Amino acid sequence: MTAPMADFNLVQPGTVAEAVAACAKHPGSRYVAGGTDLLVNMRRGIASPDRLVDLSGIDDLTAITTDAQGMTIGAGVTIATLARNSIVADKYRALAQAAAAIAGPAHRTMGTVGGNLCLDTRCIYYNQSEWWRSANAYCLKNRGETCHVAPQGQRCHAAFSGDLAPALLALGAEIDIAGSQGQRRVPLSELYVEDGKAHLTLAAGELLVAVHLPAQAPVSAYEKVRQRGAIDFPLAGVAVALSVKDKAIASLRIALTGTNSRPFLLEGTDAFAGRTLDDKLLQAIDRAVQKQVQPMRTTLVSANYRRLTAAALARRLTAQLFAQAPG
Repeated sequence: MTAPMADFNLVQPGTVAEAVAACAKHPGSRYVAGGTDLLVNMRRGIASPDRLVDLSGIDDLTAITTDAQGMTIGAGVTIATLARNSIVADKYRALAQAAAAIAGPAHRTMGTVGGNLCLDTRCIYYNQSEWWRSANAYCLKNRGETCHVAPQGQRCHAAFSGDLAPALLALGAEIDIAGSQGQRRVPLSELYVEDGKAHLTLAAGELLVAVHLPAQAPVSAYEKVRQRGAIDFPLAGVAVALSVKDKAIASLRIALTGTNSRPFLLEGTDAFAGRTLDDKLLQAIDRAVQKQVQPMRTTLVSANYRRLTAAALARRLTAQLFAQAPG
């Protein structure tokens, strides 16, 4: 049972500055682009902003450009456009694979890069209808006082399930953020914290406007496991980027999604530099992943399955890329 969507005002700015100003004038406004996440939550009564700032008419957000420093991807670029881009497919393969794996064709046509990076966290106790959530006394993330996943804990364990973030983290992406105090550039990793209720570090009214990728990128790949072969969010998703020199690992970055309240880079991979790929190194990667992921009972699939899956994906992708990498 879905309740009628609450009334809201719609503002349609023509520039980033106008969008930021519109949010500053009306606290509680929400940005919307494709709406594939926000509008669903509004229909379920999870989100109820009384003003939406529509970003779809801002041309500056929809460009993909390249120069000597690398590639810049506007936050308003659709997932479908990203998945079809030949330069992305050639130089940043993990990103192309992640884009192609998101939801279904209609979602990719509407959904945007910025929207996927700022995707709300998910949990089986949260992503439900209003009547279901009210019957269960809501939850810590929305109007309740208890996290049903970890009732004795003090924080929300809803999981981040965006696909683009791990690929971009592995590739060393940076982002531009616009707000009332101007624009700043930070590593993508600084956008997220380990808190399912408030996983984004964006200040009120701030807007993610672009993603920057370095000109030189190592070979990379992304893979996820989900309950169905399409549509579903990742139960665990892994992106790997590595380079090889003299038949040994020169650099290795592994990023994960679907298991924690934030997407994150695996710690400790710098220690693998200079080592050749063998069973001991793959076992070390397996142990590191299993230790650092924190899957909880936020899906219908067991947490341990998601932990083992993440480790298996990391091992497999690392082995495949090592065999493909020049050097």
